[in-house]
Amino acid sequence: MSKDKNLTKIAQKVLLQEADALRRMSELLDGSFTACVEAILQLKGRVVITGVGKSAIVANKIVATLNSTGTPALFMHAADAIHGDLGMVQQDDLVVCISKSGNTPEIKVLVPLLKRTGAKLAALVSNTGSYLAQQADFILNATIEGEACPNNLAPTTSTTAHMALGDALAVCLVETRGFTSQDFARLHPGGSLGKQLYLKVSDIYPDNQKPVVFMEDSVEKVIVEISGKCLGATAVVGEDGKLRGVITDGDLRRMLGRTTDFRSVKAKDLMSANPKTITPDDYAVKALNIMQTNNISQLIVLSDTEAEEVVGFVHIHNLIKEGII
Repeated sequence: MSKDKNLTKIAQKVLLQEADALRRMSELLDGSFTACVEAILQLKGRVVITGVGKSAIVANKIVATLNSTGTPALFMHAADAIHGDLGMVQQDDLVVCISKSGNTPEIKVLVPLLKRTGAKLAALVSNTGSYLAQQADFILNATIEGEACPNNLAPTTSTTAHMALGDALAVCLVETRGFTSQDFARLHPGGSLGKQLYLKVSDIYPDNQKPVVFMEDSVEKVIVEISGKCLGATAVVGEDGKLRGVITDGDLRRMLGRTTDFRSVKAKDLMSANPKTITPDDYAVKALNIMQTNNISQLIVLSDTEAEEVVGFVHIHNLIKEGII
């Protein structure tokens, strides 16, 4: 067997072992898990998540997920807690303590101190018979059969299980609270995901020029309008000002391939009727979807679909600049 195939088999074994562990863990969900979710929903304070070593890293990730989905959460390192950080835990909080064994020295020192605060305690553990589990108000059962590490030592399957259970907790809270994509955007205004959910066409198109010609305008006027306003296209309107079509620089190239005498060619002869459009109130991600679906690089922006008044253009480069793509 080649070295590459051997490495692939090792990697596959790890992934399948961890996937199997998650499947088995899904069958361990019980009333204690749902009671923990309900307690967080009723919480007046915050969720504080703690752990040591690899569990502390997992705790940080779960805190980030909860905060980004509308559940106020804090990270507290279990070792630092007994040196002053315990002050961040208040009576109305709920503490989730993450530990594979549930019997580490730091945890045994911390748990009685947590109980004194009056905060509720949830144990996210792989050993439900541990000291931590016995002291907890809620048990989040992450029992596994073994680590993916060949020596059954390095936290691999256990940390995957703990992180996945944290995701399950967060998603239960999201769905129960009715947390929407707009709520998500409010908490992620600077990221590309947030922009897809809140950035509108009206935030983009005013920065562009507005190339427009009339149906009877000459091809010279069309060329000047397209070249001068740098969007690769121009809208064509009737005498009433309503949209009739669009001419792109591609249409001009095709015209030159058909004839060398374009003195009598009018805008109406070049335009494509029924161009793709969008309105200012539409989201920028919708503009992107239309462009990608139709393999085009710009859209005409109409004041509204009934008035058919051209107010501007949005170009694919605008969406790239904004980080939508």
